[in-house]
Amino acid sequence: MDTRKTIYMDHAATAATDPEVVEAMLPYFAEKFTNPATLYTPGRGNDEVIEAARETIAKVIKADPGEIYFTSGGTESDNWAVKGVALASEKKGRHIITSAIEHHAVLEPCEFLKKRGWDITVLGVSDTGLVDPADVEKAIRNDTVLVSVMHANNEIGTIEPIADIAKITRAKGVIFHCDAVQTIGKIPVDIKALGVDMASASAHKFYGPKGVGFAYIRKGTRVETFNHGGGQEAGRRAGTHNVPGIVGMAKAIELADARLGDGARLTSLAEMLWKGLVNSIPDMLRNSPQGNSLPGFLNIVVEGVEGEAMLLRLDGKGVCVSSGSACTTGSLEPSHVLLAIGLPAEVAHGSVRFTLGRENTEEDVKHVIKEFPKIVAVLRQMSPTYKPDCRKGGLPYAI
Repeated sequence: MDTRKTIYMDHAATAATDPEVVEAMLPYFAEKFTNPATLYTPGRGNDEVIEAARETIAKVIKADPGEIYFTSGGTESDNWAVKGVALASEKKGRHIITSAIEHHAVLEPCEFLKKRGWDITVLGVSDTGLVDPADVEKAIRNDTVLVSVMHANNEIGTIEPIADIAKITRAKGVIFHCDAVQTIGKIPVDIKALGVDMASASAHKFYGPKGVGFAYIRKGTRVETFNHGGGQEAGRRAGTHNVPGIVGMAKAIELADARLGDGARLTSLAEMLWKGLVNSIPDMLRNSPQGNSLPGFLNIVVEGVEGEAMLLRLDGKGVCVSSGSACTTGSLEPSHVLLAIGLPAEVAHGSVRFTLGRENTEEDVKHVIKEFPKIVAVLRQMSPTYKPDCRKGGLPYAI
């Protein structure tokens, strides 16, 4: 792919590794390659590097270094939280609460446990994707051992009232896990102020390397060891440390923290994109809530057109985006998130997610505003379902 001709607007999926991060990682692939668990000097040196990275990450999210555990990414961290707490607390109870818009890395472990006897309560959300803390409180039972609600949704960008939920779970003595994969490195995250017991993060979401992440586990939180086979990570997560990845993640989160101010620009660009599109395309719905979504997020639904068709046509114009109806690779099922906020399946199929990042400019947005309406017009002419005159107002939802 010739990146000079590509406009990348899928940063919620992944981001390019920052050149400064790559530079920081390079020595640890060959020159400083030793296993940090060894006793000789080079190995001890890498162990010190890992601990320095732990301190850097802890400082950014305002945690204690001993509460940071390195993993292979957000999926492992989410699985560890759900399964680890369930196994550690099964004598107390077998009830878990989560929401209908969680990432599959939370929902599928919950389904895994359900098949093995755990009771799972899946809370609904508002039409903007918000979990109501009152619903969490009502759902907690004497046998509830875990509540898992994401910090911000990866498809529509809605930021959840995590601190309010945490006050409830803390008062009830229930462990609270938060999937913070989309927020850490993008908006300010004070883990102590949020009040959660566990949180998940992934480096490649904030311009770090893929294949590395971390789990925040508050001191005193009971969670079963996830990987067995070694004494790494205080005996809680076995496996030789990914030294280059950990170094890169620490550098990436440090850079991301210093650049949080760019969020205002990304929000402005997303608003510019929305205004340009909504003025040119009739019968279109916005799913990302204004004023309470992640910087640079814009999820829309276009009536009468399949999301995959729009995605492929945009790709032909050099624009990379995601479609909600392809939330799982190879799947043609509509997004569970869009269904959860009340969209019918046939409407949810027509979704497109734009997620902007550091390199995006006004010129990028103008290019999309110019090309996307033409794409929609062509696809609607081919659509057997789109009939703009069949009812006034198009979609039966407020824009």
